[in-house]
Amino acid sequence: MTILDRAAVDRAVSGEPEWRAARRLAAYETFAGMSMPSDKDEMWKYIDLDFDLSDFDLVGPGTTGEPDASPNVESLAGAVDGPHVTVVDGLTASLPDTESDGVRVRSLAGIGDDTGPLLEGLDSVIVDPSTDVFAAAHEAFGTDGVLVHVERNVTSPAVLVDVRVTRRSGLSFPRVVISTAELAQASVVVHLRSVADSAALVVPRIEIAAGAASNVAVSVVQTLDRSARSIGHLRAVVGRDATVTVAEAGIGGALSRWQLTVDLEGRGSSANIVGAYFGDRNQVLDYRYFMHHAGLNTTSDMFLKGAVEDQALSVFTGLIRIDEGAQHTDAFQTNRNLILSDGAAAQSVPNLEILANDVKCGHGSSVGPLDEEQRYYLMSRGLDQERADRLQVRGFFEQALRRFPHDEIAGALRTWINTKFIEAQEAGRL
Repeated sequence: MTILDRAAVDRAVSGEPEWRAARRLAAYETFAGMSMPSDKDEMWKYIDLDFDLSDFDLVGPGTTGEPDASPNVESLAGAVDGPHVTVVDGLTASLPDTESDGVRVRSLAGIGDDTGPLLEGLDSVIVDPSTDVFAAAHEAFGTDGVLVHVERNVTSPAVLVDVRVTRRSGLSFPRVVISTAELAQASVVVHLRSVADSAALVVPRIEIAAGAASNVAVSVVQTLDRSARSIGHLRAVVGRDATVTVAEAGIGGALSRWQLTVDLEGRGSSANIVGAYFGDRNQVLDYRYFMHHAGLNTTSDMFLKGAVEDQALSVFTGLIRIDEGAQHTDAFQTNRNLILSDGAAAQSVPNLEILANDVKCGHGSSVGPLDEEQRYYLMSRGLDQERADRLQVRGFFEQALRRFPHDEIAGALRTWINTKFIEAQEAGRL
């Protein structure tokens, strides 16, 4: 077992640029002063972590033994036509043979002359190590990642980052950095999957720097085996007149958590956040989303739909903060939840913090069962209850899935989501 100590940090900094090593050492000092969060912390309310970081084996360069190679679900490679990147246990395993003009796809482990200055200039978008012990551990011990950079006035094809968790009881820190120059368009699909019975902990991190008048579209698909856990962070900083769209499909994992922070700093910037999640058995799906309006004339829309059955739990806490100088903001957040079994539960807590006086802002939240009137209507048209309920579930998620920025993966998402409900019906769990 590799211990998360100073010796592990010293091994990681070997050969790194001075600026990267200094950042890593500072993060380790933060990590060393932290402890595992508890449900008494506001940011971790409703969640009882039943593990410690020390329970897992750190995966990194020099790890011995062959990884288990068969992921629990098929890849999205057949659906995404653009460049493909493979990340295995946090380490970049393969990169595209060729790159489109104006699109750079690089491994962060080998920071070259063309990559280092770009990364060093992205300090403003880095996830703060003081966020929690997982963010600090990522910055201190993570050794690799993928950079997708799109140059000025270039439109990137969709890039698939296939993140595989293969080490049973392993601890890995995959990272994806996306940056765009002025007027660029970036498109990235991140697929997080694992081997069966992995019992691993993965701490993914996604950072987005959207340059002026650029457009960034990111879809994150989480289909981990139900034995794996994921604690992820996503941070986006959006420049003048730029737009960022982030969509997440939460399907697998024993525990899957995302903390998302979007800073709308530039005038006229905008963000669209979409979510579709389905928990069954004892799954916990946890979303903590923060939208920060700092610039003038900014807009945002959060739209998440989820369902839980058996004894599953979902949590959504969303905050829209509008700074005093962020006049003419237009912001809304929506979270709708279906409770499909008596033992399932959903917590939905939208929040607003408005310091400006010329804004449009609101939220909507609901938690409830399938609609009895809709069921009656569908059954009056000849469907039995089982098929009527399936149609309701399909329709419930469709509004969210249609907002995903990558139409090519919608078919797989529908299949994975609907299968969970059908399997529960056929097993008599509903």
